[in-house]
Amino acid sequence: QAQLEESGGGLVQAGDSLRLSCTAPGRTFADYARGWFRQAPGKEREFVAAIGWRGRRLYYADSVKGRFAISRDHAKNTVYLQMSSLKPEDSAVYYCAAETSGLGSTRDEDYSYWGQGTQVTVSS
Repeated sequence: QAQLEESGGGLVQAGDSLRLSCTAPGRTFADYARGWFRQAPGKEREFVAAIGWRGRRLYYADSVKGRFAISRDHAKNTVYLQMSSLKPEDSAVYYCAAETSGLGSTRDEDYSYWGQGTQVTVSS
């Protein structure tokens, strides 16, 4: 059973925005860093964004800088990925993950908990 649950994916047009959410039913990941990764068909899973446990450390892939924003709401036990100016190349399954050090990482091998993913499709 996945420890994390993503939502908010869907089919949008290029230039549109979407907000993904990641919750952790029945468990608090307040001391964990959280990250978003994505995987397109036939490609390796790649890092998108990460946030430290305090919300002060932020990391972004170069491909999404200036367009995506990661944030977290401890009261709601939820992490968000606000995606703007979406491009067809952003189409992928997006995964939420939790990393135990709390500092954040761009490497997927540093994350211990994962969701099952939510599909984002951007049409041109």
